Amino acid sequence: MPAFSFSSFAFAVLAGLFDVAANLASSRSNGFSHRGWGVLSIALVLAAFALLAEAVKGMELAIAYAVLGATGIFGTAISGRLLFGQRLKPIGWIGLCLIFGAVLVLHTA
Repeated sequence: MPAFSFSSFAFAVLAGLFDVAANLASSRSNGFSHRGWGVLSIALVLAAFALLAEAVKGMELAIAYAVLGATGIFGTAISGRLLFGQRLKPIGWIGLCLIFGAVLVLHTA
């Protein structure tokens, strides 16, 4: 396994962002009744996994997937706030900080 590289980390973060975009497109598809949004959602998921495949060339799968997942969680929280006016309670922010810390610890393991 190659040593960690910034590009691998960037691929994992991009995969997470594409995953968030796929979820938003899926939501807009209204149960895939709007086919354009549904097709976009599927294309974005495929792109996310292609980026994850690039990420695992320079980092372990567990770490890459944790980065993707954490990015997805943060991206969803931010998107929910910006696009839908949803607000997290303080305990939600604590949870996000714990996830961020867990990914950092996993990366150094």
